[in-house]
Amino acid sequence: MIRSENASRAAWVYVDVAGRDLAGYLAEARKTVAERIQLPRGYALAFAGQYEFWERAVPRLIAASVLALVAIIVLLYLSSRSWLRVGIVMLAVPFSLVGAFWFLHFMDYNLSLAVVIGMIALAGLDAETGMVMLLYLDNSFERFKRDGRMNTRADLYAAIHDGAVMRIRPKAMTVSAAFVGLLPLLWAEGAGADTMRRIAAPMIGGLLISFVMELVVYPVVFWLAKRSQMRFKPETGDAVH
Repeated sequence: MIRSENASRAAWVYVDVAGRDLAGYLAEARKTVAERIQLPRGYALAFAGQYEFWERAVPRLIAASVLALVAIIVLLYLSSRSWLRVGIVMLAVPFSLVGAFWFLHFMDYNLSLAVVIGMIALAGLDAETGMVMLLYLDNSFERFKRDGRMNTRADLYAAIHDGAVMRIRPKAMTVSAAFVGLLPLLWAEGAGADTMRRIAAPMIGGLLISFVMELVVYPVVFWLAKRSQMRFKPETGDAVH
């Protein structure tokens, strides 16, 4: 069969990539071909197929990721009116990405468009769960302060303990609700199941790590921030208002 592409005769070599990511394979293939094959005059070589869609989608994904992060930060600031709270909430994002990549490695999934979309959605979940934890810490701190019990570092510790340790169950229920909706997607079958599994995988792994991080790290960061703001006198334990 004589085939043509762009008004020129063309020969096609089909390659099925398995066991590795498509972008990594294409980068290695291009390097190997350039080093070992000298094309005669009048010949040209091009890589086509699904990789073309990936190359075209990367700039859009970068723009979508940046816009999503900006929107999350703006919404967090509008709801909290504090850049400190925004920073504490967004602290979960890099930690959750670690969990997302580990879970992708466990599931033997390579980087793809669906995986990137799942990571963008993960940032929104991090903001949601982080705001829940920060809300409990803030409410407990304000309640202690309103009752006149925010005079020493021990009072601050008790308020944070009340807002963090005593609120593990509702926090766990919030995260569990997300897991209940995402876990069944890992066993989905039928049309579009492969895509949905790769969207859900980074969200599941990232949400698990961010949940642990929010329970362990958030109270410590909140303690350091509030202690700096209150400026307790170490020799007397009194706070300077």
